[in-house]
Amino acid sequence: MNDVATSPLRSAFVLGPHAGAHRVAARAGVSVAIPLLILVLIDHTDWAAYAAFGAFTSLYGRRSGYAERTGMQAMAGLFLTLSVVLGATIALLPGRAWWTVPGAALVSVTGQIVSSAFRWHPPGSIFLVFGITVSASIPGRAELVPIAAGVAALSAAFAMLVGRVGALREPAQRPRAVVPTANLEGTLRDPVQRITLLRLLIGIVVAGTISTGLGGSHPSWAMVAVVATLTGPRRQIQIVRGAHRVIGTLAGVLVAWPLLATHPSPIVMVVLIMALQMAAELLVGRNYAIALLAITPLALLMGQLSAPRPIGPVLTDRAVETALGAVIALAMLVPWRRLLRR
Repeated sequence: MNDVATSPLRSAFVLGPHAGAHRVAARAGVSVAIPLLILVLIDHTDWAAYAAFGAFTSLYGRRSGYAERTGMQAMAGLFLTLSVVLGATIALLPGRAWWTVPGAALVSVTGQIVSSAFRWHPPGSIFLVFGITVSASIPGRAELVPIAAGVAALSAAFAMLVGRVGALREPAQRPRAVVPTANLEGTLRDPVQRITLLRLLIGIVVAGTISTGLGGSHPSWAMVAVVATLTGPRRQIQIVRGAHRVIGTLAGVLVAWPLLATHPSPIVMVVLIMALQMAAELLVGRNYAIALLAITPLALLMGQLSAPRPIGPVLTDRAVETALGAVIALAMLVPWRRLLRR
């Protein structure tokens, strides 16, 4: 086991325990599919990104009881909605791509602090950063800001409702929501957290600046890759996650290629998104690299549903931007101070 833990390549092929992932997968699949299906039926797939990020509320509190899960999801849904609204507001600014970089850095640091203080699961700010960066990339119009807020909030509320469905069979399991007690002071004093916050801040700014400066069409993927890599309690785990992010994304692009090449209809896209969301949740807690075989085409299909683009450049951007972000994040983990002393 130690051997596997120290080898990112070998660990990419090892599955962890199932741990009841099918229940989380079912909730996540329904939470994302119904809002997207409604948008398809009312011919507003251009709002799909806002609904998807609200639906990510369902991913929180996967191992908690109903009361704790509802409280955690209420907080997560609020922050997800705020990140979407902030992104939609940034989209109104001239030079929005450049404004997105400090916005994403601020959201990442804030999300990391809140996540740690309130003990969110999954931990970290990856979905918040994804929410602000993608929302900021959508061509801005003033009327889209309240629409983004409403769609994301309603989608988050629906996800919370789905998370409570199981309690209907068990009247004793219907307590009120309980928000976890925050340990904000302990989080801010923790030296490991301080280092993580500094790395996130630097990594996102560097990745976003390089990608935007080079004219990248999806700098959000580079910044998200930074957060995905640096989310973890220990340096070894972060290194493994960075390696898995690159390996899994490259393989996931190959999975996405035939799915996108068939040019599925919006309804078929929603069905595929639901299936991939469920597959991602079945795998993400067991093996991050393998889970990216579902996460990568899932993200690409969501993007195509919201704003269709040529397939070739999108696939290439996904691979290149992810690798850029992961490499920058891994560079943040190098013990530079120790090397300079030597």
